[in-house]
Amino acid sequence: MGKTKRRKLHRYIFAVYMILLALGISGCGSDGETAATDGQQAGETVQMEEKEDILTTLCLDIYEKADREGCLNELDTIRQLVDRFGENGYAAVDAQNQVDMVCPEQVAAFCEKVEAKEEAEATIVAVTWQNSFIKYDLQTTEGKVSGTRSYYHYSDSHLEQTDFGDYTVSSWMYTEDGYLLFSGSWVSEEIYAFTMGNMGENVALRVAPLDETCRELNRKYILPISYKKNNMFLIDWSEEDFGELDLYDLFDILYTDQNGTSAPYTPAGDLSKGTVYEIPKEIFESVIQSGLNINVDMIRSKTVYHGDSETYEYKPRGFYEREYPEEHPFPEVTDYTENNDGTLTLTVHAVSPYKWTSKVFAHEVVVRPLDNGGVQYVSNHVIPSETNGEPTWYTPRLTAEEWDEIYGKNQ
Repeated sequence: MGKTKRRKLHRYIFAVYMILLALGISGCGSDGETAATDGQQAGETVQMEEKEDILTTLCLDIYEKADREGCLNELDTIRQLVDRFGENGYAAVDAQNQVDMVCPEQVAAFCEKVEAKEEAEATIVAVTWQNSFIKYDLQTTEGKVSGTRSYYHYSDSHLEQTDFGDYTVSSWMYTEDGYLLFSGSWVSEEIYAFTMGNMGENVALRVAPLDETCRELNRKYILPISYKKNNMFLIDWSEEDFGELDLYDLFDILYTDQNGTSAPYTPAGDLSKGTVYEIPKEIFESVIQSGLNINVDMIRSKTVYHGDSETYEYKPRGFYEREYPEEHPFPEVTDYTENNDGTLTLTVHAVSPYKWTSKVFAHEVVVRPLDNGGVQYVSNHVIPSETNGEPTWYTPRLTAEEWDEIYGKNQ
């Protein structure tokens, strides 16, 4: 591995460490009212505190009920939270864009004011899937956007604001397909004590509504695979020609779907050593065939199979095959077609806050729903476009030669 890649890995590990330190005191929340500054009068500060108290009780009952029923981070709960904010006049959406934004006209109007370089204010609430929400309190003047960011967290029957700071927006864009993309940074006394600096984020929030069937198809067929540690949706392949599809990465994903738990074939604790497993053919082949209509001969031609022991050699991803979570895009089904043969063709956009776009590239995925509720992935085709970006977040597994060079001497 080159020095540049190693340095990037080290920076990534350090960043994760710092984020974990700050995780208990920061999050995805913001306040819809402008924060009181040192120059404001005492009466304005009291009014601000009263409004903050309202936010800590506005949806407490939803959190408490979901907590009792063990469904805090399920879609129905997230939808209820978003709707509650909308009923009280707030523009709100979930941070994973699985629910239509409520009061989207407020955000659209604010974006128009930013474009026209006029003065305006707006509040956006992003409900996270970690018992919390972010409230961005934004103002715009002469095309620049700034404001405050507050984080609210629910725990042990209490909902409270656990972090607050001034928020500086460095980049802002509203896309033609209805996405609000912005990058921002904030600082608070608590965060500064840990990081000695600002915290930053890249945000992508869908403002325009999306067909609910598209959302359901995305959750059922595309999100379980997504773009993390696999190339299924990054290359062209089909049942007639599986191309460069990596079956080992697919094994990791499909194993979880088939068994309800992560594969037990994990790296050894000593990062300087590689790990090699021999997986019985019955296990490996059944997992792969649960998601692909692929014969045994093809599976064996694309993997390392030991006929004497009837096992598949499997090397879990190690230190040098890590990816960078902040770079991963997320998929969004934008259209679908029901085919005569019972398959579905899904049009998918790769949305990337990191790359500052609502479509790094688009691709068409054909799936075959099965009678038992499962699915077979039939093909993937990346739609050609001059604007397509490179999947720089993806790290292929080490080749046999690279693996031997790195780990061979330590075995």
